[in-house]
Amino acid sequence: MVACSKTDFQQRYDTHLKHLKLKGLQPKTIEAYARAIRRIGAYFDHQVHELSAEQLTDYFTELLTSHAWSAVKLDLYGLKFYYAHVLRRPWGHLDLIKPPTAQRRPDILTVAETERLIQATNTLSYRVFFFTLYSLDLRLGEGLRLTVADLDAARRRVHIRDAKGNKDRLVPLPQTTLAVLRRFWRVHRNPVLLVSQSPWWPARRGHRHDTAGGGWRAGRPAGSEPGVWDKKKITPHSLRHGYATHLIEAGVDLLEVQKLLGHRSILTTSRYTHLTTRTDRRAEQVINELIDGFSLAWGTAK
Repeated sequence: MVACSKTDFQQRYDTHLKHLKLKGLQPKTIEAYARAIRRIGAYFDHQVHELSAEQLTDYFTELLTSHAWSAVKLDLYGLKFYYAHVLRRPWGHLDLIKPPTAQRRPDILTVAETERLIQATNTLSYRVFFFTLYSLDLRLGEGLRLTVADLDAARRRVHIRDAKGNKDRLVPLPQTTLAVLRRFWRVHRNPVLLVSQSPWWPARRGHRHDTAGGGWRAGRPAGSEPGVWDKKKITPHSLRHGYATHLIEAGVDLLEVQKLLGHRSILTTSRYTHLTTRTDRRAEQVINELIDGFSLAWGTAK
């Protein structure tokens, strides 16, 4: 194995960053794949250009003791990208990692729980931000990037730009949300951003508000709503799950929900039908009607 200096590694890492940007990947993916190479480089003392199957097995085994499978997969995909576009070598460890396949049902907040959670958020800026995420059906990154120019008050809609899959979409702008955002803008008066990453966004030690989870963790109400926060696994995306579920429960057509959520496939949207109380009640009704038609005789059985 030819030794690789830290300078050589840095040059290859810089090339890695260039290819990530040239491939048009989303910022979160770029950061994840870049972080993968930084972490692997630190682990192997920058000698990452000729790693054996044994070395990679040891690395990913140790990584799994401290990180979730999602992080392990991102490091694997980042390393594969590095091999393909920087080292120009085929990835020869095809069966090295096989993450388990699992489908998790997220915890869904009711409308009342969603309102209590938002109201229990003590800092006004976070309260407005979380309300905006829910009422506009935004992913966290979409909420962080929302600008004043994205609001079309006349047509009551919001232009969501550079969403997942490099797609734009339009979502309805409720009158209440518009009123809240206008009132809050008079508080911060940022000429560009609506609800985050601006001078009024509260700074707390240990939290980065330009990242996905920083604002959510800092804005979490401290023990004021234990029934919601402690009994259910709640994340910013829970607001989006709740929004979709509440629409379906209210009878909104599944294709319309797909459009609002920005899903590429209707199959992705259809998962929310399994989370609604309306569909659960309908299934229970059908099952009872089906089974009630059976006549089970006891006397003839042995």
